[in-house]
Amino acid sequence: MSRKKSSRPPIPRFNTPIVETHCHLDYLPPEELGQTLALSAEVGIERIITIAVSPGNLDTVLALAQDHSQVWGTQGIHPHEAETYTTGVAARIVSGLADQRMLAVGEIGLDYHYDHSSRAVQRTVFEQQLQIAVDHGHPVVIHTRDADADTRAILENFSGKLTRKGVIHSFTSGMELAEYCLGEGFYLGFNGIATFNNAHQVRAVIEAAPLQQILLETDTPYLTPVPYRGKPNGPFYLPFIGQCLARVKNCDTETLLEHAYQNSYRLFFPDNPPRQIGGNVTG
Repeated sequence: MSRKKSSRPPIPRFNTPIVETHCHLDYLPPEELGQTLALSAEVGIERIITIAVSPGNLDTVLALAQDHSQVWGTQGIHPHEAETYTTGVAARIVSGLADQRMLAVGEIGLDYHYDHSSRAVQRTVFEQQLQIAVDHGHPVVIHTRDADADTRAILENFSGKLTRKGVIHSFTSGMELAEYCLGEGFYLGFNGIATFNNAHQVRAVIEAAPLQQILLETDTPYLTPVPYRGKPNGPFYLPFIGQCLARVKNCDTETLLEHAYQNSYRLFFPDNPPRQIGGNVTG
């Protein structure tokens, strides 16, 4: 007789609130959205940023943010969708960014792993959206996969002009790109990948990254962290990611969460200072 599989641990609840800096709420089944938002609030997720990726969801992201008080969003075209980028789409991004609940240009960047759009087009569209961020004073949310050299080369042309920098989300690149981006003042976003057994390179970057430049994200509905890997993801699993990063950084979880909370506000909500939690965070 097979033994019954042990139950997974409950989601931990910490004193420090958490900001979900990168997810895709519109990818969830509509009937699950309310439950996801409620459970996230229950475990201390204070604000949620849902990310645009294509012409088809620019308006959807905007509507989600307008309809739910704990949700904000971004406007941008993912490298997978780069070949859908037109002057009309660029105008829609700029128009969307005029809404105060749209916080950044993103998700933009390069993806040479899947090459769903040609690399030349990806580079051009990345540059054009970086210019939108420069022109309108917004931070950027950057996706880069298997494209470290070109990502750095393009950022070298724009970093000095980006007044609010941004985040390299779901960071899985090499240490060289990490050191460059950190040196330029970008944040690095980490998600459930950090909890995976084979993610040694990601944990090495976490160990090297200053607490003052780390953000937490889930990339919901993908990349569910251990111990819930295999189930659909949600912002409510962020406490597990915080615990993992704290272990890697050899600090207590509340300290890690306090830094991530302050960092999230510093990047995305600079005109709305976060409430002080434990008084341990400086810088």
